[in-house]
Amino acid sequence: MSDYSLEIAAEQAGETSLKDYYNLLKPRVMSLVVFTGFAGFWVAPNSETHPLLAIISMIALALGSGAAGAFNMWYERDLDTLMKRTKNRPLPRGKIDPDNALGFSIFASLAAFMMMGLSSNFIAASIMAFASFFYVVIYTMWLKPRTPQNIVIGGAAGAFPPVIGWAIATGNISLYPLILFAIIFMWTPPHFWALSLFANSDYKAAKIPMMTVTAGEKSTKIQMLVYTLLLFPLTLAPTLLGYSGEIYGASAFILSGFFIFTSVMTLREKEGSHKQAKRMFGYSVFYLFALFLALIIDASL
Repeated sequence: MSDYSLEIAAEQAGETSLKDYYNLLKPRVMSLVVFTGFAGFWVAPNSETHPLLAIISMIALALGSGAAGAFNMWYERDLDTLMKRTKNRPLPRGKIDPDNALGFSIFASLAAFMMMGLSSNFIAASIMAFASFFYVVIYTMWLKPRTPQNIVIGGAAGAFPPVIGWAIATGNISLYPLILFAIIFMWTPPHFWALSLFANSDYKAAKIPMMTVTAGEKSTKIQMLVYTLLLFPLTLAPTLLGYSGEIYGASAFILSGFFIFTSVMTLREKEGSHKQAKRMFGYSVFYLFALFLALIIDASL
């Protein structure tokens, strides 16, 4: 028996903790979902939304996102054992029984839907449910194991939170939240491809057809640059169309310009060296937080 198998056996002998279930929710992804969802809520005309109900709706959004993440971990538990960056998740380490993980995911999804519907409206709840369906079925089960365009199409699932936030406040959808959706949608491919550049061996081991596996590093880097260039004018659209002010516009110009710069540096990097790719990935996370924070600040002022 290998050392890693012994480690798993030791983990299985221990008790499941609340922390294990918390990790099953993919808390880092969940935090980004809640933040961008809150931004969509904050920039919407939400003067009649009761603060307590808004908080409950955000909790429901977090729970719905976490439930989708839990299903993803349940479905990919065998693949996760093959990848260095995922082998320490609760299911590969035997900390949570697969049946319990699936049951938890289903229960949390239903609870999130009802919480969202009762605290705000069922339009927001239905959009959240569709986003979860898209992530679980369209992305996780269908696209991810079949096509290198998995993250391009599947990225739509992670772009819904601002639309949900807007719907929580207004009960409808307009052009502004759709622009925010498009920003996240265009941000997703270069963000994940930067990760896949330095995690390419993991994807090869798990036989997941990421762009870096099927098209190679050079082609992937070129496509990353194209997406960051297309993203640049899109991030300026809220200001150009009069939805946001100069504070956001200036922030978007600087942040998006530097995102392009990180992509250029990654493209120029020698193949096999991933220092710049790691920097680009780290910046991409900061970039989206900072961009939506600028939206919140601008709307507040």
